[in-house]
Amino acid sequence: MPSRRNTLVAGLATAAALPGGVTRAQAQQAPQPQQPPAAPALPYRAHTIRTPDGLSLAAYEYGNPNGIPILFIHGYAQAALSWDRQTRDPELARDFRMVALDLRGHGMSDKPVGNEHYRTGKLWADDIQATIAQLGLDRPVLVGWSYGGRVMGDYITEYGTGRIRGMNWVAATSSTADTSRFGRAVRHLGAMTSTDPATAIQATIAFLRDCFEVQPSANDFEVMLAFNMMVPRHVRVGLGGRAITFEDRLRRVDVPVLVTHGVLDKVSDISMGRHTAALVPGARLSEYAFIGHAPFFEDAPRFNRELAAFARG
Repeated sequence: MPSRRNTLVAGLATAAALPGGVTRAQAQQAPQPQQPPAAPALPYRAHTIRTPDGLSLAAYEYGNPNGIPILFIHGYAQAALSWDRQTRDPELARDFRMVALDLRGHGMSDKPVGNEHYRTGKLWADDIQATIAQLGLDRPVLVGWSYGGRVMGDYITEYGTGRIRGMNWVAATSSTADTSRFGRAVRHLGAMTSTDPATAIQATIAFLRDCFEVQPSANDFEVMLAFNMMVPRHVRVGLGGRAITFEDRLRRVDVPVLVTHGVLDKVSDISMGRHTAALVPGARLSEYAFIGHAPFFEDAPRFNRELAAFARG
Protein backbone atom coordinates (compact mmCIF):
# COMPACT_ATOMS: atom_id res chain seq x y z
CA MET A 1 0.00 0.00 0.00
CA PRO A 2 1.19 3.51 -0.66
CA SER A 3 2.36 5.41 2.43
CA ARG A 4 0.54 8.48 3.70
CA ARG A 5 3.55 10.59 2.74
CA ASN A 6 3.47 9.46 -0.88
CA THR A 7 -0.30 9.95 -1.04
CA LEU A 8 -0.01 13.47 0.39
CA VAL A 9 2.75 14.46 -2.07
CA ALA A 10 0.72 13.12 -4.99
CA GLY A 11 -2.37 15.02 -3.82
CA LEU A 12 -0.46 18.30 -3.50
CA ALA A 13 1.03 17.85 -6.95
CA THR A 14 -2.43 17.26 -8.41
CA ALA A 15 -3.87 20.29 -6.65
CA ALA A 16 -1.03 22.48 -7.88
CA ALA A 17 -1.26 21.33 -11.48
CA LEU A 18 -2.08 23.92 -14.15
CA PRO A 19 -3.71 23.21 -17.50
CA GLY A 20 -1.43 21.13 -19.65
CA GLY A 21 -0.04 19.20 -16.69
CA VAL A 22 2.36 21.95 -15.62
CA THR A 23 2.71 22.46 -11.88
CA ARG A 24 2.69 25.92 -10.31
CA ALA A 25 6.30 25.42 -9.23
CA GLN A 26 7.29 24.57 -12.80
CA ALA A 27 5.40 27.59 -14.14
CA GLN A 28 7.20 29.88 -11.73
CA GLN A 29 10.55 28.51 -12.89
CA ALA A 30 9.73 28.70 -16.61
CA PRO A 31 11.07 31.78 -18.43
CA GLN A 32 8.44 34.46 -18.87
CA PRO A 33 7.89 35.98 -22.35
CA GLN A 34 9.95 39.13 -22.77
CA GLN A 35 8.29 42.39 -23.68
CA PRO A 36 10.00 44.22 -26.54
CA PRO A 37 11.97 47.24 -25.33
CA ALA A 38 10.38 50.62 -25.79
CA ALA A 39 11.52 52.45 -28.90
CA PRO A 40 14.05 55.16 -28.07
CA ALA A 41 12.89 58.75 -28.25
CA LEU A 42 14.00 60.28 -31.54
CA PRO A 43 15.42 63.80 -31.83
CA TYR A 44 13.38 64.46 -34.97
CA ARG A 45 9.91 64.16 -36.45
CA ALA A 46 9.92 61.69 -39.32
CA HIS A 47 8.06 62.44 -42.56
CA THR A 48 7.47 60.56 -45.79
CA ILE A 49 7.30 62.67 -48.93
CA ARG A 50 5.44 61.30 -51.95
CA THR A 51 6.89 62.48 -55.25
CA PRO A 52 4.86 63.03 -58.44
CA ASP A 53 6.50 59.95 -59.99
CA GLY A 54 5.46 57.78 -57.04
CA LEU A 55 8.59 57.57 -54.89
CA SER A 56 8.79 57.83 -51.12
CA LEU A 57 11.44 60.16 -49.73
CA ALA A 58 12.52 60.27 -46.10
CA ALA A 59 12.58 63.67 -44.40
CA TYR A 60 13.54 64.53 -40.83
CA GLU A 61 12.29 67.64 -39.04
CA TYR A 62 14.13 69.29 -36.15
CA GLY A 63 13.84 72.40 -34.06
CA ASN A 64 11.12 75.00 -33.63
CA PRO A 65 7.98 74.11 -35.63
CA ASN A 66 7.08 77.81 -35.70
CA GLY A 67 10.53 79.02 -36.74
CA ILE A 68 11.81 80.17 -40.11
CA PRO A 69 12.09 76.99 -42.22
CA ILE A 70 15.42 75.75 -43.54
CA LEU A 71 15.57 72.83 -46.00
CA PHE A 72 18.94 71.04 -46.15
CA ILE A 73 19.89 69.28 -49.42
CA HIS A 74 22.91 66.98 -49.25
CA GLY A 75 25.45 66.00 -51.91
CA TYR A 76 26.37 63.01 -54.07
CA ALA A 77 26.20 59.68 -52.17
CA GLN A 78 25.54 61.48 -48.88
CA ALA A 79 22.43 61.66 -46.66
CA ALA A 80 20.35 63.86 -44.39
CA LEU A 81 22.72 62.81 -41.59
CA SER A 82 25.41 64.94 -43.25
CA TRP A 83 23.77 67.94 -41.56
CA ASP A 84 24.01 66.54 -38.04
CA ARG A 85 26.06 69.51 -36.76
CA GLN A 86 23.27 71.84 -37.85
CA THR A 87 20.16 69.86 -36.91
CA ARG A 88 21.53 69.10 -33.42
CA ASP A 89 22.69 72.67 -32.75
CA PRO A 90 20.61 74.03 -29.82
CA GLU A 91 20.65 77.64 -31.00
CA LEU A 92 19.52 76.77 -34.52
CA ALA A 93 16.90 74.41 -33.06
CA ARG A 94 15.56 77.18 -30.84
CA ASP A 95 14.85 79.57 -33.71
CA PHE A 96 14.46 77.54 -36.90
CA ARG A 97 12.32 74.78 -38.31
CA MET A 98 14.94 72.56 -39.92
CA VAL A 99 14.20 69.78 -42.40
CA ALA A 100 16.90 67.46 -43.75
CA LEU A 101 15.93 65.35 -46.77
CA ASP A 102 17.30 62.05 -48.03
CA LEU A 103 17.38 62.67 -51.77
CA ARG A 104 16.01 60.02 -54.14
CA GLY A 105 18.42 57.10 -54.28
CA HIS A 106 20.00 58.02 -50.94
CA GLY A 107 19.60 57.21 -47.26
CA MET A 108 16.18 55.78 -46.42
CA SER A 109 14.51 57.12 -49.57
CA ASP A 110 13.44 54.94 -52.50
CA LYS A 111 16.17 53.82 -54.90
CA PRO A 112 14.51 52.84 -58.19
CA VAL A 113 16.61 51.15 -60.87
CA GLY A 114 17.12 52.96 -64.16
CA ASN A 115 18.85 56.15 -65.28
CA GLU A 116 15.48 57.65 -66.17
CA HIS A 117 14.86 58.17 -62.44
CA TYR A 118 17.93 60.39 -61.99
CA ARG A 119 18.91 62.14 -65.23
CA THR A 120 16.03 64.65 -65.60
CA GLY A 121 16.23 67.96 -63.76
CA LYS A 122 12.45 68.20 -63.37
CA LEU A 123 12.42 65.08 -61.18
CA TRP A 124 14.78 66.71 -58.69
CA ALA A 125 12.84 69.98 -58.85
CA ASP A 126 9.59 68.10 -58.19
CA ASP A 127 11.12 66.38 -55.17
CA ILE A 128 11.97 69.72 -53.56
CA GLN A 129 8.60 71.21 -54.41
CA ALA A 130 6.80 68.15 -53.00
CA THR A 131 8.77 68.49 -49.76
CA ILE A 132 7.94 72.19 -49.44
CA ALA A 133 4.25 71.63 -50.20
CA GLN A 134 3.63 68.49 -48.15
CA LEU A 135 5.40 69.80 -45.05
CA GLY A 136 3.88 73.25 -45.39
CA LEU A 137 7.26 75.01 -45.42
CA ASP A 138 6.55 78.73 -45.69
CA ARG A 139 9.23 80.14 -48.01
CA PRO A 140 12.16 78.09 -46.72
CA VAL A 141 15.84 78.87 -47.06
CA LEU A 142 17.37 76.19 -49.29
CA VAL A 143 20.83 75.01 -48.20
CA GLY A 144 22.49 72.86 -50.86
CA TRP A 145 25.85 71.14 -50.51
CA SER A 146 27.90 70.06 -53.55
CA TYR A 147 25.48 68.09 -55.81
CA GLY A 148 22.75 69.85 -53.84
CA GLY A 149 23.60 72.94 -55.90
CA ARG A 150 22.44 71.09 -59.00
CA VAL A 151 19.20 70.24 -57.23
CA MET A 152 18.63 73.88 -56.21
CA GLY A 153 19.36 74.94 -59.78
CA ASP A 154 16.86 72.39 -61.07
CA TYR A 155 14.29 73.71 -58.60
CA ILE A 156 14.53 77.39 -59.54
CA THR A 157 14.58 76.49 -63.24
CA GLU A 158 11.26 74.68 -62.88
CA TYR A 159 9.54 76.64 -60.11
CA GLY A 160 11.31 79.98 -59.85
CA THR A 161 12.08 81.70 -56.55
CA GLY A 162 8.60 82.74 -55.42
CA ARG A 163 8.25 79.90 -52.90
CA ILE A 164 11.66 80.31 -51.23
CA ARG A 165 13.27 82.91 -48.96
CA GLY A 166 16.86 82.49 -50.12
CA MET A 167 19.59 79.99 -51.02
CA ASN A 168 22.88 79.02 -49.39
CA TRP A 169 25.24 77.41 -51.94
CA VAL A 170 27.68 75.33 -49.87
CA ALA A 171 30.67 74.17 -51.95
CA ALA A 172 27.94 73.67 -54.50
CA THR A 173 28.16 72.95 -58.20
CA SER A 174 26.91 75.73 -60.46
CA SER A 175 28.69 74.86 -63.73
CA THR A 176 30.03 71.86 -65.61
CA ALA A 177 31.43 73.81 -68.56
CA ASP A 178 34.88 74.44 -67.08
CA THR A 179 36.41 71.25 -65.68
CA SER A 180 39.16 73.26 -63.95
CA ARG A 181 36.55 74.21 -61.35
CA PHE A 182 36.55 70.63 -60.07
CA GLY A 183 39.23 69.34 -57.70
CA ARG A 184 41.31 66.20 -57.61
CA ALA A 185 38.70 64.22 -55.65
CA VAL A 186 36.53 63.77 -58.74
CA ARG A 187 39.03 61.15 -59.94
CA HIS A 188 37.46 58.75 -57.42
CA LEU A 189 33.94 58.98 -58.87
CA GLY A 190 34.50 56.40 -61.60
CA ALA A 191 35.80 53.75 -59.22
CA MET A 192 32.91 54.50 -56.85
CA THR A 193 30.62 52.98 -59.50
CA SER A 194 32.72 49.83 -59.89
CA THR A 195 30.97 46.45 -60.05
CA ASP A 196 33.64 45.16 -57.65
CA PRO A 197 32.52 45.92 -54.07
CA ALA A 198 36.06 46.20 -52.69
CA THR A 199 36.99 48.73 -55.35
CA ALA A 200 33.83 50.78 -54.78
CA ILE A 201 34.41 50.82 -51.02
CA GLN A 202 38.06 51.87 -51.31
CA ALA A 203 37.14 54.63 -53.76
CA THR A 204 34.38 55.84 -51.45
CA ILE A 205 36.83 55.98 -48.55
CA ALA A 206 39.28 57.98 -50.66
CA PHE A 207 36.53 60.34 -51.84
CA LEU A 208 35.32 60.94 -48.29
CA ARG A 209 38.85 61.71 -47.10
CA ASP A 210 39.16 64.28 -49.86
CA CYS A 211 35.91 65.90 -48.76
CA PHE A 212 37.62 67.18 -45.61
CA GLU A 213 40.67 69.27 -44.91
CA VAL A 214 39.85 69.04 -41.20
CA GLN A 215 39.33 65.30 -40.92
CA PRO A 216 36.35 63.86 -38.97
CA SER A 217 36.80 61.63 -35.95
CA ALA A 218 36.98 57.87 -36.48
CA ASN A 219 33.38 57.50 -35.26
CA ASP A 220 32.06 60.25 -37.53
CA PHE A 221 33.94 58.82 -40.49
CA GLU A 222 32.43 55.37 -39.89
CA VAL A 223 28.92 56.86 -39.89
CA MET A 224 29.66 58.77 -43.11
CA LEU A 225 31.07 55.70 -44.84
CA ALA A 226 28.01 53.71 -43.76
CA PHE A 227 25.50 56.11 -45.30
CA ASN A 228 27.65 56.54 -48.43
CA MET A 229 27.50 52.78 -48.97
CA MET A 230 23.69 52.88 -48.63
CA VAL A 231 23.69 54.42 -52.12
CA PRO A 232 23.73 51.47 -54.55
CA ARG A 233 25.77 51.32 -57.73
CA HIS A 234 22.83 51.93 -60.07
CA VAL A 235 22.07 55.22 -58.30
CA ARG A 236 25.69 56.37 -58.44
CA VAL A 237 25.72 55.61 -62.16
CA GLY A 238 22.40 57.39 -62.67
CA LEU A 239 23.66 60.57 -60.98
CA GLY A 240 26.50 60.91 -63.48
CA GLY A 241 26.42 62.50 -66.90
CA ARG A 242 24.03 65.31 -66.00
CA ALA A 243 25.15 68.60 -67.53
CA ILE A 244 24.22 71.88 -65.85
CA THR A 245 21.96 74.10 -67.94
CA PHE A 246 20.77 76.66 -65.38
CA GLU A 247 23.60 79.22 -65.38
CA ASP A 248 21.45 81.77 -67.22
CA ARG A 249 18.73 81.23 -64.60
CA LEU A 250 21.21 82.06 -61.84
CA ARG A 251 21.79 85.45 -63.44
CA ARG A 252 18.13 86.26 -62.82
CA VAL A 253 17.83 85.12 -59.21
CA ASP A 254 15.93 87.69 -57.16
CA VAL A 255 16.25 86.27 -53.63
CA PRO A 256 19.24 86.60 -51.28
CA VAL A 257 22.07 84.15 -51.94
CA LEU A 258 24.97 83.21 -49.67
CA VAL A 259 27.85 81.27 -51.23
CA THR A 260 29.89 79.31 -48.68
CA HIS A 261 33.11 77.68 -49.89
CA GLY A 262 36.31 76.24 -48.43
CA VAL A 263 39.49 77.62 -49.97
CA LEU A 264 41.14 74.17 -49.83
CA ASP A 265 38.19 72.30 -51.35
CA LYS A 266 39.44 69.22 -53.27
CA VAL A 267 36.03 68.31 -54.76
CA SER A 268 34.74 71.64 -56.00
CA ASP A 269 37.54 74.18 -56.37
CA ILE A 270 37.22 77.59 -54.73
CA SER A 271 36.90 78.97 -58.27
CA MET A 272 33.48 77.27 -58.43
CA GLY A 273 32.25 79.27 -55.44
CA ARG A 274 33.60 82.47 -56.90
CA HIS A 275 31.90 81.65 -60.20
CA THR A 276 28.55 81.13 -58.44
CA ALA A 277 28.88 84.40 -56.53
CA ALA A 278 29.71 86.25 -59.76
CA LEU A 279 26.68 84.79 -61.55
CA VAL A 280 24.04 85.70 -58.97
CA PRO A 281 23.17 89.40 -58.57
CA GLY A 282 24.02 90.60 -55.06
CA ALA A 283 25.32 87.24 -53.86
CA ARG A 284 27.62 87.27 -50.83
CA LEU A 285 30.69 85.02 -50.88
CA SER A 286 32.00 83.62 -47.59
CA GLU A 287 35.37 81.92 -48.05
CA TYR A 288 36.73 79.59 -45.36
CA ALA A 289 40.52 79.54 -45.19
CA PHE A 290 42.11 76.16 -44.31
CA ILE A 291 38.76 74.41 -44.85
CA GLY A 292 37.85 71.81 -47.47
CA HIS A 293 34.64 70.64 -49.13
CA ALA A 294 32.51 70.53 -45.96
CA PRO A 295 32.63 73.91 -44.17
CA PHE A 296 29.35 73.12 -42.37
CA PHE A 297 31.13 70.20 -40.69
CA GLU A 298 34.73 71.38 -40.50
CA ASP A 299 33.85 74.76 -38.97
CA ALA A 300 30.28 74.24 -37.78
CA PRO A 301 30.21 77.13 -35.26
CA ARG A 302 31.03 79.73 -37.91
CA PHE A 303 28.78 78.10 -40.49
CA ASN A 304 25.83 77.97 -38.09
CA ARG A 305 26.26 81.63 -37.10
CA GLU A 306 26.37 82.72 -40.73
CA LEU A 307 23.41 80.56 -41.70
CA ALA A 308 21.32 81.91 -38.82
CA ALA A 309 22.14 85.52 -39.71
CA PHE A 310 21.41 84.85 -43.40
CA ALA A 311 18.08 83.13 -42.69
CA ARG A 312 16.93 85.91 -40.38
CA GLY A 313 17.97 88.59 -42.84
